Amino acid sequence: MATTQHYVWAGGHFTLLVSALRYILAWALFKTPSSLWYKASFVGAFVSYTIVCQKSLGSPQPTAAWAKRAIADENVQYLILALFWLTSKPVALALFPYTIFSLFHALTFTRTTLMPQILPSGPPATAGGAPTPHPLSKKLQVWVRTNYDSAMKVVAYAEIFILARVIVGALLFRNSFLTPIFYAHFIRMRFFQSAFTREAIVRVTAKIDQYVDRPETPPAVKQGWRTVQGLIGRWTGTTLNAPAPAGQAPPAAAGNGTR
Repeated sequence: MATTQHYVWAGGHFTLLVSALRYILAWALFKTPSSLWYKASFVGAFVSYTIVCQKSLGSPQPTAAWAKRAIADENVQYLILALFWLTSKPVALALFPYTIFSLFHALTFTRTTLMPQILPSGPPATAGGAPTPHPLSKKLQVWVRTNYDSAMKVVAYAEIFILARVIVGALLFRNSFLTPIFYAHFIRMRFFQSAFTREAIVRVTAKIDQYVDRPETPPAVKQGWRTVQGLIGRWTGTTLNAPAPAGQAPPAAAGNGTR
C-alpha cells in the first residue's frame, strides 16, 4: 500500500514533468518561458530525489563513511545537480534528462498505484489466484519496458550535449564559467557509473575522430583534438576506445522511488 511519502515522491515527479513540458514547449516555440516553470521543475526534482536519498542512505551522518557513500550514490548526484540548476541561470536543455526520468517514474506510479484504484481488475489467472491487472495497465507496463533502454540512451546523449551547451554558453557569457566545470565533473562521475553514458561518450568521440581524420582537415584542428583527447583521458583516467554494454536502472528507482 502506498505511503504518504510515496505520494509526495510521485507528486514531485508529476510537478517536474508538467512544469518542464510547459517550459520546454514555450522555449521550443521561441517564446519567452516564465522562469517560474523552470524553478518549479527543479523544486519537484529536489523533493523526489531528497526522498529517494533519505530512504537509501538514511539521515545525514557527520562521518567520512556516510559522506563517501553519499557522494558515490547517483541519486545524490542528481539531487545536487538539481539544486545547482535551481539556483543557476536557466538552461532549458538541463530539463531534458530529468523530464525523461520523471516520465517513466510517473507512468510506473500511475500503473502500480493509481490504475488499481480506478480500473477494475481482470479475473484470476488461476483458481484462487490474485486478480490480473487491467489490460491498459499491462499495455503501459510493456511500453515502459520496451522503451526504457532507448530513453536512457537519449538521456546519455542529452547530457553530453548539455555539457557542450554550457561550455559554449560560458564562452558567450550566457552562463557562468563555474557551470561547465561543475557539469563536467558530473559527467565524469556518470562515465564511471553509467554504461549508457560510457557508450554515448565513446560513440561521440569516434564520430569526431572520423571528421578530424579526414585528409582535408587542417593540421591545427587535428592537433587540437588530440590535445583535448589527451586531457580528457588524464582527467577520466581511462582510454575511450570501445563502447560498453548498456542496461541498468535509472536514478530515483524505477519502481516507486523509495527503495
